[in-house]
Amino acid sequence: MKNLLVASTSTLHGGSYLAYLKEPILHHFAGCKTILFIPYARPGGISHNEYTQKVRATFESWGFAVKGIHEFDNPSKAIQEAEGIFTGGGNTFVLVEQLYHNKLIEVLKSQLEQGTPYLGTSAGSNILGQSMHTTNDMPIAYPPHFETLCALPFNLNPHYLDPDGQSKHMGETREMRIQEFHAYHKTAVLGLREGSWLEVKGKTITLKGDLSARLFQQGQVPQEVESGTELGDWSWA
Repeated sequence: MKNLLVASTSTLHGGSYLAYLKEPILHHFAGCKTILFIPYARPGGISHNEYTQKVRATFESWGFAVKGIHEFDNPSKAIQEAEGIFTGGGNTFVLVEQLYHNKLIEVLKSQLEQGTPYLGTSAGSNILGQSMHTTNDMPIAYPPHFETLCALPFNLNPHYLDPDGQSKHMGETREMRIQEFHAYHKTAVLGLREGSWLEVKGKTITLKGDLSARLFQQGQVPQEVESGTELGDWSWA
């Protein structure tokens, strides 16, 4: 039975790292002594060690030990034996390329199916969808496939921003980009605003946080999904 926390972001404006998710994380990883961290997304190009140390500082203050997956000789075995797993944000192309390079997609998918507690933020949440097509990131690495973990029946667009009618920016909005995706693909897309997350227990998916999310389905008018709503209709995909 899947046991996932799927967050739009790790840090809210003006807040400290993961602070807004502290209580859900403590509940989610209750019973875990050590969290396996996957730092492959490398935000801003920082090293795996730097990223892991940032995560370690926060989690140790909450009573957890943290080990980076790059610290293991056998990363596949590390996933299989993990008590809990956290994949941080950064660049989704880099993250997915590394997961395929290290042959970890299938083993990670299997562990999630078996119920290993998993936390994703941003890119670490993107990979839970049917594909990474709806990431906001630049294609600075070339994964062999855009298919990801398929742990959710839809794709995500973390950091979702609503169109700003007062802005002078002439580029495409997030909504337009998702419309472009739906010109080629049927998969539904959930736009997760900052401070929102999904709690997944088996096939029950519940939107959490103070804000609504925006659901895009091919050929339909986008819908607002209120916090607390269960999104367990697996026919979306």
